[in-house]
Amino acid sequence: MVLELRQQLKLTQQLIMTPQLQMAIKLLQLSRLELLDTISQELEENPALEEMQETASDEQLLEPVDPGTDGDGEAKEVTIEEKIQDDIDWSNYLDEYNTPGRVNYESESREAPRFEAFVARRESLNDHLLWQLLMTSPTKKEERIGSLIVGNLNRDGYLDIQVENIARMSGSSVERVEQVLSLMQTFDPVGVCARDLSECLLIQAGHFNIDDTMVTEIIKHHLGNLEKKNYKAICRSLKINTEDVAAAVNIIKGLEPRPGRQYSDDTPQYITPDIYVYKIEDEFVIVLNDDGMPKLRVNSFYRRSISSGEKLSGEAANYIQDKLRSAAWLIKSIHQRQKTIYRVMESILGFQRDFFEKGIAHLKPMVLRDVAQDIGMHESTISRVTTNKYAHTPQGIFELKYFFNSSIKRLYGGAIASVSVQEKIKQIIAAEDPYKPYSDDKISKILKASHINIARRTVAKYREMLNVLPSNKRKQI
Repeated sequence: MVLELRQQLKLTQQLIMTPQLQMAIKLLQLSRLELLDTISQELEENPALEEMQETASDEQLLEPVDPGTDGDGEAKEVTIEEKIQDDIDWSNYLDEYNTPGRVNYESESREAPRFEAFVARRESLNDHLLWQLLMTSPTKKEERIGSLIVGNLNRDGYLDIQVENIARMSGSSVERVEQVLSLMQTFDPVGVCARDLSECLLIQAGHFNIDDTMVTEIIKHHLGNLEKKNYKAICRSLKINTEDVAAAVNIIKGLEPRPGRQYSDDTPQYITPDIYVYKIEDEFVIVLNDDGMPKLRVNSFYRRSISSGEKLSGEAANYIQDKLRSAAWLIKSIHQRQKTIYRVMESILGFQRDFFEKGIAHLKPMVLRDVAQDIGMHESTISRVTTNKYAHTPQGIFELKYFFNSSIKRLYGGAIASVSVQEKIKQIIAAEDPYKPYSDDKISKILKASHINIARRTVAKYREMLNVLPSNKRKQI
């Protein structure tokens, strides 16, 4: 076999994304917060990019009318009309205002605290429990055991470790650990440091002086039947009537199954809409949310240094050219992003006008292809635009993806959006008799009477998506 080198001319087509196109696609799929972070990082790294500072000359300001002018705009002469009274007791006046006040002497070396160094933080469950433990003046061994107990609590306040393991880690006996655990189970919040749900509820029942009652019997032996709402089995086992079971169940419902919930460190994530849709008279107006978005421009100094033909070294000239090009691409990509979001929202508004006027029940089936064909873009572009973007509408705040959903055919022609079907199921369940809730099969028949033909398993799937319990667990006594 002979190996040789040959030159061969071959024509091929290949898709190569330019840096400008890559930046535009990257910015298009970013959320609002991610875009602000990207802009902030670019402002730090790129000296050719700067933020425009708004000045009074950039805004149209109305000149306030001087109160010292009359209607013709001519200034009036200001005169002092008040006269000093002759009967003032000047001696008392001077005595009063010449009295020295409290004088505070502080050392010059003492510095005031820097308030920006303080961080607001909610008290955690661990800190709250350790504070209560220290208030009982524990011994070193008890403090060690208590610290291990607190360190092994989950976010709901339950103990996730066996007592034997705590005794082995602390070098104490199981009885000693049980004593400390029993003490800590009396701490606030009530029910904390329990090992399971039953013990948590029993601790709360003892705190409210309802132990050794029907409530504690149901908690100890019938939590499974209570979860399934099998009240008849509880009545037969305890030999009581339904009214007594209902009274006990109402008390149990008032207990807290997750005592550590109030000390959760989860901070709520607030959604800032990317776009607003307002209804003014009979027309809808689309407004992009530019609040907090910095206004960018290319630095004039670097631009003049290139355009003026100053003698620069090759590396310096290439560096400035690269940074100017990157800054211009970023500004153009941001403008293109805002323009694309506006066009997509305008198309969605045209397809879903009934939703914006009447509500979720009037949402129409729509796919990405519909908007893509309407505005002349690719479906992948529409998918990037609608990801992590939110719109404030007269019906509430919705992600742009929310308006795209599958369709369900009606019995006599036409189609309805799956989200509208879920809304109808929610309305049916809200209007049902709580003592005789509808089963999934019954809901399917009710929908069929409204010309919506879906199977029972589809109703069950939509009900689970709505976080609604099945009929046997929704039943009230």
